Amino acid sequence: MVSDVEKWKDELYGTDIRAEIERFAEEGWEAIPDDEHDAWFERFKWYGLYHQRAGQESYFMMRIGPPGGVLEPGQFRQLVEIADDFSRGPAENPEFGNGWIDVTTRQAIQLHWIRLEDVPEIFDRLEEVGLSTVQACGDSWRNIVGCPVAGKDKHEHVDADALATELHDTFKRNDAYSNLPRKWKVSVTGCDEGCGQGDINDLAFEPAQKEIDGETVTGYNVRVGGGLSRNEPRFARNIDVFVTPEQAVDVAGGISGLFRDHGDRENRYNARMKFLVDEWGPEKVRETLQEDYVDFELETAGEDLRDSYSYNAGEADGKHDHVGVHEQDDGNYYVGLNVLVGRIGVDDAYELADAADAHGSGEVRLTQRQNIIFTDVPAKNLDDLRSESVLEDYSPDPHPFQRGSIACTGTEFCSLSIVETKNRQVRFGRWLTDNVSLPEGVENFHIHLSGCTASCAQPQIADVSLRGMKTRKNGEPVEALDIGLGGGLGENPQFASWVAERIPADEVPGAIANLIENFAEARDGTESFREFVAARDDDELADLIEPEETDYDDPYMHNTKRTWYPYAEEDDLDESPAPARADGTPIPSDD
Repeated sequence: MVSDVEKWKDELYGTDIRAEIERFAEEGWEAIPDDEHDAWFERFKWYGLYHQRAGQESYFMMRIGPPGGVLEPGQFRQLVEIADDFSRGPAENPEFGNGWIDVTTRQAIQLHWIRLEDVPEIFDRLEEVGLSTVQACGDSWRNIVGCPVAGKDKHEHVDADALATELHDTFKRNDAYSNLPRKWKVSVTGCDEGCGQGDINDLAFEPAQKEIDGETVTGYNVRVGGGLSRNEPRFARNIDVFVTPEQAVDVAGGISGLFRDHGDRENRYNARMKFLVDEWGPEKVRETLQEDYVDFELETAGEDLRDSYSYNAGEADGKHDHVGVHEQDDGNYYVGLNVLVGRIGVDDAYELADAADAHGSGEVRLTQRQNIIFTDVPAKNLDDLRSESVLEDYSPDPHPFQRGSIACTGTEFCSLSIVETKNRQVRFGRWLTDNVSLPEGVENFHIHLSGCTASCAQPQIADVSLRGMKTRKNGEPVEALDIGLGGGLGENPQFASWVAERIPADEVPGAIANLIENFAEARDGTESFREFVAARDDDELADLIEPEETDYDDPYMHNTKRTWYPYAEEDDLDESPAPARADGTPIPSDD
């Protein structure tokens, strides 16, 4: 039996959804039948709209996914203006105020507190500058990720931006690929560093070269079936295929068509490419792709060109996150700015847009580490850019605990999350910066906080992985975190080992401080943290963590999932001002 979601999609999906969104927007929130909420909210995702969590009825998150994270001149400013006008809710975040944009781990932008009634105008304003929310969510091609400086990097072998854009143009709004069994995540890497993070994507194109008819051709090796979600992460597997840039789109269509036709549509938990590869094996995937989905002879894999592969690799060598000042291939520079947990307040965002225009080309690029990059900055402008006051908070040279902090949306807006994340990770980063010193030679330390097992913060590939849980402390229910260690990508990728469970959230900074102190005492010479973790079993690692209360204060220890908003004064879903009409007046319940 197909799932309910498949039935809803059979009735209506793809580009036809837009007319229904516009109809509901004109008629208002109340026009959506109560017994059809689940069906319509599932369909809305195809156009980048997620209904927010319980207690926030009538509000949506909106996601905008530019291919490869490239925001052309004028696009970032338009997003800031849209956030200023429409992304304001009935309560303020104590850290970020009211109105902001979030940079995601898939090089997209998310806006919150969006009202359905405002969506058509937002769509129009996005389209004015060439942006769209199409397939930013839903069971189809998601935003195509890749090297955030593709086309400008001195170290690239092939221009991944060109392929990411071609894939975007080919498969967005493409009826043949708009209804897949589940989300379809694609990565394109063209450089040494591997910053497309192909390891954790359904489909990965990675730089390679091969002798074909006596000539050395630079293109891509293909891997499939990576992913982090739930408790079953997988690294993408090699299917022994090399493609030229000209063949890549056809092969991408073939592999996504294979998933469309053979992925599980009965059990959504199993409806991911990683499970199909588990069942079939890479050899059968290649064989089926050749026989049924492409009309030319597939080449075997070529020589892998990811020599240094440093992106998110747990080492400080190389451009491991693109933060800092780096020379482009044309003699100009790109400047990567740290955005703590990916969130930018509207006032700061205007200043950043001004700085990008004044000192660079106005282009802004988004990274998978929730940061932003200004491109095309002439050498003569670097000092003036560095002197901009907004760069004091969005620094090209941040402390490692700031630089390595990533957090998902959390219970602030997400119905899946178990704990508060964004504000907590900000507080963690600041406390660790003020109270903990990293050992000599350790300049890079990643701490990722994910509110649940869905892994939106990519916790399995961090030095310290944090995952939302609940526990009891002093007889009271409190928010807690599992702790994992030693994850990361790079030359020898590995997932974190989960070695401590249900640590009360206010004891986690102390646990990390003790862990780093124990690491400093026990490490062998210049041993990196990942090497240190890899050399020890889980029991040894668990002994190094030592949870401890400190002077760190966590105001979100209560069950933030039970409140309409984690930062609201009233600890009760019934206190929610939602649902409300577009003018803010409450919609009375039928009770």
